[in-house]
Amino acid sequence: MKAELSKEVKIYLRHKKQKRFIENVFFFCLIAGMCFAILYPVIKLFPTVLCDLEDLGNPDVIWIPIKKSVLSFTAAWRLMMKNGWMTMGYTIGYSAIIMLVEVFISAMIGFALARVKFKGSNVIFFLVILVFLVPPQALLLSQYIHFKNFDILGIFQMFTGDTLDLIDKPVTLFLLGLTGFGVNQSLYIFIFRQFFKNIPKELEEAAMIDGCGFNKTYFKIMLPNAKPAISTVAVLGFVWNYGDTYYTGYFNPGGGYLSYILQTVFDSANKEYTLNALKVWYKLPLVNDFSFDAVKQASILIYLIPLLIVYFIAQHWLVENLENSGIVG
Repeated sequence: MKAELSKEVKIYLRHKKQKRFIENVFFFCLIAGMCFAILYPVIKLFPTVLCDLEDLGNPDVIWIPIKKSVLSFTAAWRLMMKNGWMTMGYTIGYSAIIMLVEVFISAMIGFALARVKFKGSNVIFFLVILVFLVPPQALLLSQYIHFKNFDILGIFQMFTGDTLDLIDKPVTLFLLGLTGFGVNQSLYIFIFRQFFKNIPKELEEAAMIDGCGFNKTYFKIMLPNAKPAISTVAVLGFVWNYGDTYYTGYFNPGGGYLSYILQTVFDSANKEYTLNALKVWYKLPLVNDFSFDAVKQASILIYLIPLLIVYFIAQHWLVENLENSGIVG
């Protein structure tokens, strides 16, 4: 009896082990396939951008270039960076300043919606969420007309006889951030509102008892405790403003922002200009669509350098702070 039972146990354990092995093989193949599908474009990218432009399109060149060259990067840099490093520096500076404005304004709005009791607060919060859900194209016409004929309660027209035209001026983008209509700024307000709402009321009451007024409580107590939310919004704000082409394209197309330059230079309508520029600059006898794509991909890699630096610096504490920032709360 014991021998039969022992035999059945061994068979059961063997079947269980085989089942676990098959499951592991299945999941390994699934994960390997997903990784390959995600990484394939990146793997395929480097042989293209490191290949000599004259060898592109050669059927003999698949993974390993016959002649290695960084001409794609040189051409991409020359097309993108009209003012050298200053072009990228200007874009990074703009993104950082806009990010700081959006963090400052969003934190105040989020705190007011979370901790200040007033009539209509729920309606205002509903409108904040509505702005996030509504496509920005639905607000473009009214915003464009407003900034094209900018005025504050008729003051400018009263003193100067005319309104201000703020289109194609950097101040327009800052005004969007100051009024809560920056790139995905409604999401930032939501994050701060959820975070401040979860802070214990006893902390605020203790500050009031110690003699802190409303403003001092906010700046000395509440804001320093909102570092997880601030860090999350700061990273998102920088990345999204750095890559924005919608607001910069409509409100300040002449600002020289790297994302907008990248979009316009490598537009399909400018393909012939780019190819002719490559011929003239580098005396290439033959360039084709493959050359255009190689230079475009090299420019994307250059464009991503600041974002990769921000990611590697911030990814550790960003992941830790996401749960506390209110996104999943």
